[in-house]
Amino acid sequence: MALVTTAELTAVLSRLAIDGEAPKLDERRLMRALSLAQDVYGHRMHHSGVRILDHALETLTALAPFRPDEESVIAVLLHHALDDGAFTITRLQEEFGPAVRSLVSNVHLLSHVTLRARRSRIEDLRIMLLSVSDDVRTVLITLCDRVAILRLLGDIPENERRTVCQDVLQLFAPVAARLGIYSIKHELENHAFPVMYPLDAERISEQIRQFNDEKGNFLPHAAAELKGFFSARGMTAEIEWRSKEIYSIFLKMQEKAITHIRDLFDLYALRVIVENEAECYQVLGLLHQLGRPVPHRFKDYIAFPKPNGYQSLHTTILQLPGAPSDAFIEVQIRTNAMHRESQYGVAAHWAYKEGVTTEAMRNAQLKKMLLSHESVAGTRAHPYADHIFVLTPKGEIVELPEGATPLDFAFTVHTDLGIAFSSARVNGSVVPLLYNLDNGDVVEIQKQSPPHPSTRWMQLLKMASSRAKLKRYLAVQDRPRLVDRGRQTLNEELRKHHLPPLDTDLAILKVCDGEVLTVLQREDLLMKIGQGSEKPSSFFRRLEALRGTVIEAEQRKKSTGRLQRKDNALLVEGSVPMPTRYAKCCSPEAEPRGKIGGVINRMGTVMVHREKCKMFKQSSLERRIGVKWR
Repeated sequence: MALVTTAELTAVLSRLAIDGEAPKLDERRLMRALSLAQDVYGHRMHHSGVRILDHALETLTALAPFRPDEESVIAVLLHHALDDGAFTITRLQEEFGPAVRSLVSNVHLLSHVTLRARRSRIEDLRIMLLSVSDDVRTVLITLCDRVAILRLLGDIPENERRTVCQDVLQLFAPVAARLGIYSIKHELENHAFPVMYPLDAERISEQIRQFNDEKGNFLPHAAAELKGFFSARGMTAEIEWRSKEIYSIFLKMQEKAITHIRDLFDLYALRVIVENEAECYQVLGLLHQLGRPVPHRFKDYIAFPKPNGYQSLHTTILQLPGAPSDAFIEVQIRTNAMHRESQYGVAAHWAYKEGVTTEAMRNAQLKKMLLSHESVAGTRAHPYADHIFVLTPKGEIVELPEGATPLDFAFTVHTDLGIAFSSARVNGSVVPLLYNLDNGDVVEIQKQSPPHPSTRWMQLLKMASSRAKLKRYLAVQDRPRLVDRGRQTLNEELRKHHLPPLDTDLAILKVCDGEVLTVLQREDLLMKIGQGSEKPSSFFRRLEALRGTVIEAEQRKKSTGRLQRKDNALLVEGSVPMPTRYAKCCSPEAEPRGKIGGVINRMGTVMVHREKCKMFKQSSLERRIGVKWR
């Protein structure tokens, strides 16, 4: 294992420092992770054009504002360890425990489903990114991985740069917004937008420059005026200012079908941060006295938070002191807790470690957001609600339907692995055959030699493809018995037709559906009969050797059918050969038979009745004809 110097460890810890203070982590454990990362990555290059280790360190820098815990720091250092299969998940757990193993395997899993499985629609990928893991750290590390790539965008080849930025704008930034992590959302968009839309970015930037030249840099002065206004009234408030992000301007102009930024109401914004919720409403009242509020531009996200948890009061003001009289300024009013939530979203509680229940809180909040995920991808139903993604011990991704078992996993990986199945370990523990796999599970199959697959497995397998593979295997193993059973069944059918039995060459089966079959193919037909999947009578017409015989038999049957049998049993008056039918009203053919009579109908058929039948008695005498039993 590579030897990590104190300077290298200090450099890593400095990336995690917030306000000059580095987090307290187990340095021996961190040195082991860094040493292992150096061994696994070596001098291999990341697709962004830098060394993989350098990319991992940049990802750590992007994650630092969220104050990651020790497991997250180690997971970031090793989050590309599974990429080439050289490092196993089992070893990862042995070295650093189940928490790090889970984080690394899930980040690896998300990388696969969102970047490599590109046959999926982009809105489906957004939901997959949100749904594969219920641990916010997994999604957060994945988003910071994208941030790290964009920070080094200049090292990426031109042809790959647009693909990376397209993924960011369509996939990663919307997911960050959905989770309320606006600090990451804005950084992703600001890097990617000029690459994807260079002309629009240049046009909007030029409009911003012209507008700023006209209005001047008034926001700092307006913020100072506002702070003094609240201070004079005994209120402590922190005032921040910002100009609207360029990509947000682009989207708003498209949405409103406007061509110049001067038509936007929220191009400039001031943020007033106070101690509690009551002060938020107090500030709102004072603002509406100080300036002129714009009608229909007030939103109360405190009483009615956004689905991602965002809370603030929004109002738009004209004629604020320190600002041009015609400048629309959006003012956002919130508490410190609301401000932290707006930056870190679902990760806010984790980032600041507020009490022992923070993990339960953040996972509950994430799950709550996932229940309303339609806003990320329109109103379509969840397209991957019935799919899960699990991993082999080497980190390879296997996609399965929800409810799949380890046995399904084995058959999906390879038929031979399924046939030789003995037992399964999931995340290191032996599980029963009926165990339902879940996203991110690491599945290891134990084999037995020689294989002993059971017909009972047909009821345990959830996937039709797995059942088909097992059925084919069992059929091949049982082939001699099934062929013999099929021969007996077909011979019985041939005897019914007064046809000779099969010979040793199965000559009767030689030509089927106009195709000449080999002896092996003829045995396949017998095997299907033996399995019960083919009825012998169903393919008599398909066999060239029997086709003439079958047709002749059917024609004889038609010509000497029911009418003929009736004619043999009846004697019509005058021995005239006339077709006869038994009347359904009295069923004269049923026992006990008695005296009968006939009535000629309009079709020339003699309808045979019992003499006591009311229908016979009511019939016309002119149509009656004598009929007797022969």
